[in-house]
Amino acid sequence: MVLDLLLIGLAVTLFPLPIMAFVLVVSGSRGVRNGLAFIFAWLACLVTVMALVLLLTGGQPPPPRSPPSIGALVATLVIGLGLVVYSEHRRRRSRRTATGAGAAAPVAAEGDAGEGDAAAPEAASASGSSVTSRMDEATGWSAAGLAVFLQPWGMVGAAAATVVEADLSDAQSFLALMAFCVLATSTLLAMELYMVFSPRKAQSVLLGLRGWLERHKDPAIVVTCLLLGLWLVARSLYQLTGTG
Repeated sequence: MVLDLLLIGLAVTLFPLPIMAFVLVVSGSRGVRNGLAFIFAWLACLVTVMALVLLLTGGQPPPPRSPPSIGALVATLVIGLGLVVYSEHRRRRSRRTATGAGAAAPVAAEGDAGEGDAAAPEAASASGSSVTSRMDEATGWSAAGLAVFLQPWGMVGAAAATVVEADLSDAQSFLALMAFCVLATSTLLAMELYMVFSPRKAQSVLLGLRGWLERHKDPAIVVTCLLLGLWLVARSLYQLTGTG
């Protein structure tokens, strides 16, 4: 259970979409305060899901091969398969997008040979300023809602299915649950602290990070979901076959 939770927590904290959104949140005029709201909502989701599972199990793992135990393994298997399928869907969509962009580039170059290069930076600048102005109007409630919406719920569901095995009478299980919540939030916490102690430098660095993620988010999502999905499928099948 401990290894599974740590791997899931690592996948959650490295998932690019929440990171990109959080950078915009902390870059606004009330960035630090809204960033705290985002983190609190993010943590509240994780803690609530874990607490509900522990409430259902009473803090004691079900007996091996019992219906609850098998049900948790089946849920893990389904979530793992879903992550693998989603990674393949994302890979194909990314390839189609790249192919379409490659086909459109020569046409644009022929029609706007001199104007396209000049217009592109202006369009990008206008888009960036539009996003920044919208984030300046964001409130703590909207930042919290964004955290709930962008939570990678498939991965959180996998963590919930794993927590069925937790035994709260064992200190190791309790520490594993705490480590999962901290690890799954660690990237957001690091960015928030960076903004608190060095706001000007942090804003420049984090916006650069968001730009890099914008260009590489699809491969990151594909690799993260594929690796975690394969691990969950292999582990659940191993235990379901009775060899574990």
